[in-house]
Amino acid sequence: MRIRRVLLPVVVTLAAGCTTAGTQHSEAPIPSSPAPATTAPPSTAAAVGDPGKPYTGLDVLAAMRASRRPGGVPDPVETDAIATAIADAIWTFDGQPWSDLSAGGSCGAATCSIDFVGTRDGSSGEDVWSFEVAPADGSVQVVRRELGAVPDHVRDELDTLARSLVIGGQLDDLVLGSATWLAPPDAPAFALAYRSGNEEGSCAVDIVLDPVARRVLDSRASDC
Repeated sequence: MRIRRVLLPVVVTLAAGCTTAGTQHSEAPIPSSPAPATTAPPSTAAAVGDPGKPYTGLDVLAAMRASRRPGGVPDPVETDAIATAIADAIWTFDGQPWSDLSAGGSCGAATCSIDFVGTRDGSSGEDVWSFEVAPADGSVQVVRRELGAVPDHVRDELDTLARSLVIGGQLDDLVLGSATWLAPPDAPAFALAYRSGNEEGSCAVDIVLDPVARRVLDSRASDC
């Protein structure tokens, strides 16, 4: 399994560490308990979901044409080929369509930037997929994905599991600031960002968790 480091803002995104002018920060791995040989209990494993691609090119084309954002989606992007390429790139947490999907974008001299934002019932987060499109040749490239549309009950289960795996009570005084899911090829994994406060320089612990194998794949602490 290949795990990429994902950067998250202080409140919402993962960060491997940060520096502030005039302040020395340290970063260190957080120990975790060894993974049991058995699989996760059904409640945890079942909650993870099975990522999939629920949209067709026609779905994406309809979303672009129905855009409610100022300026909508530029006409050069609204082609069957581009819509199909975008649909083939978008994954959702459980392989089901979002409860709500919005699209928007703008074009420069040669390329266009297109954003798709999806929300789901029962989740306080959202998935954001951003693409760079070249209308001249129809090429489509994913340039950003921030996948926070994790159901709240799954977020709670991931929090409970992480606290049981990270030994030494390092998370006891921290709150879970954000939980994002990692689309294939990184799935099934989640990035959890723990914080002691919103101010700069507060304790931060970032964890990548595999809930099926019940393992902490990566963990970093700073200013703790």
